[in-house]
Amino acid sequence: MYLCYIDESGTPDVPGNTSHFVLCGIAIPVWHWRDVEREITQVLHPYGLEHAEFHTAWLIRPYLEQMRIPNLAGMSWSQRRTAIERERNATLLRLQKSNKPVLYKQTKKNYKHTLPYVHLTFDERKLVLGKIADCIAGWGFARVFAECIDKLHFDAAKTGRTVNEQAFEQVISRFEQFISKMVPPSPIHQNFGLVVHDVNETVSKKHTKMMREFHARGTLWTSIKHIVDTPFFVDSSLTRMVQIADVCAWGFRRFCENGETDVFKKIFVRADRAGAKTVGVRHFASLQCACEICANH
Repeated sequence: MYLCYIDESGTPDVPGNTSHFVLCGIAIPVWHWRDVEREITQVLHPYGLEHAEFHTAWLIRPYLEQMRIPNLAGMSWSQRRTAIERERNATLLRLQKSNKPVLYKQTKKNYKHTLPYVHLTFDERKLVLGKIADCIAGWGFARVFAECIDKLHFDAAKTGRTVNEQAFEQVISRFEQFISKMVPPSPIHQNFGLVVHDVNETVSKKHTKMMREFHARGTLWTSIKHIVDTPFFVDSSLTRMVQIADVCAWGFRRFCENGETDVFKKIFVRADRAGAKTVGVRHFASLQCACEICANH
């Protein structure tokens, strides 16, 4: 049994606030599940994050209030939290008095999502992300599948799918084809896969409906014979492996949008391959794109 954990990065809305939408899955054999959980916890523990949800986009953004605190790096974790809480409270109070409700609400939301990480400097947070990516790179038993869609080149009228729907169909197809190539454990048994997806009420209904259709009629690329049931939707804060899928999705999107390679180079080695070709990850872009994903696909 292979478990494929799925998460996304960017928005599927066109135009939205990102140029790309990425849906990514990372598949591991079920017997390695406890090993990877333990390894990730060991990496996070020295940074005080072993009980926190690891959400890459919130972790890795600059926190402006940290830049306003002198000698932040020389403080203890508790001193940093106290100083940052003081700065944040002052900012929220100022926004309340300035009568900017939309900005106040967004700033408060940002503070809530970044709260688990404020005791770490930006360099320390980058270091943690790099170590998580190193773990993924070292998992020879894992396979990564991703559809990275440049929305400027996406035509829903031609594909007959929305951005999100195409991405899901592609990831499911590649996961199915990967399992079908694996040697069964014995002549009387075969390999199966189960999809575990970050929960989102709208997406959950849509992807469940699509998966039922795939079981009945197949995808555009393959019949579904090895993936069981519809996706299981879980709260990402409760499972590390969905958070790892988030790391991968974020790394692919940052590469496609900005050419950032620090995380991408490490996770791309885990993309499913057929010989010298990368079949697990695709960059849906212009025909002229010569990025590393397109060059290897």
